[in-house]
Amino acid sequence: MWIAAASMGAWRVNHTATLLPSGNVLVAGGSYGSGSLATADLYDSGLGMWLPAASMAKARFLHTATLLPSGKALVVGGYGDGYATTEVYDPATGTWAAAAEMAIARGGHTATLIPSGKVLVVGGNASVGNAELYDESWGTWTWAATMATRLHHTATLLRSGSVLIAGGRDGAGGFLATAEVCDPASGTCNATGSMTAARAQHTATLLPSGKVLITGGIPVSATAEMYDPASGTWTRVPSMAVARYGHASTLLPSGKLLITGGTHLLTTELYDEVSGTWSTAESPAVARNAHAATLLPSGNVLVTGGYVGSP
Repeated sequence: MWIAAASMGAWRVNHTATLLPSGNVLVAGGSYGSGSLATADLYDSGLGMWLPAASMAKARFLHTATLLPSGKALVVGGYGDGYATTEVYDPATGTWAAAAEMAIARGGHTATLIPSGKVLVVGGNASVGNAELYDESWGTWTWAATMATRLHHTATLLRSGSVLIAGGRDGAGGFLATAEVCDPASGTCNATGSMTAARAQHTATLLPSGKVLITGGIPVSATAEMYDPASGTWTRVPSMAVARYGHASTLLPSGKLLITGGTHLLTTELYDEVSGTWSTAESPAVARNAHAATLLPSGNVLVTGGYVGSP
């Protein structure tokens, strides 16, 4: 069942939500109306309330936030004032500090913590296809690999330690069905099987089996497909009940996948990998799009922000 939670201090969309080691959730940036935000909110999952948090130095949306091995959170790029800049949030002091800038300005990119403890940032630039690596121990960025130009794609860490990059938009604004597997250890991104449908602003989730489930996206679709890393191939699975983009997917402790919102939808759905079927879940009180969904230590899912509804 869904339970109303306390409201954030700001209404925001296309923000980030990062689960910190304390169990608190750091919500940062996003946009509201025609402006981008530098503000941040901190959700105390034990008390069920929001606490004030220091603002970032730069306003940004469609950025990324990644929990580092140190327990700090790295915020990268984004539209607004962000672009190539990066900042690090320290939960111990509640403060932000500027970090080294990337070589390339990015928004609508992805950031993935890889087994080495480095962060792989991919795409998000309409003119250059490449990836960069952030090393927290040195506080520096290095070139990672050359790849296809794409933004609004997905990046999924596979059990092998490689990262699956799927779909998105190319530099001309077209939709992509292509996919690549990036191996940070060798500094290569190699083409793998293409999806059955071109899509952007979809979701990608690593399932308990080690396969990756892709759902929805633009062009607006209810379709879903599964990537098998062992064969490098995609297989269609049953479609969702409703077409969605800008939705969120959260893997639950049960192993089922929860899909929330998208395209101003109130409905939610559950995917069961064991049976290969979708079922309708209880609807929340507020419809959302471009929101964030965070699995809390309690097993509950915190849903924040979005285009429709309230903070």
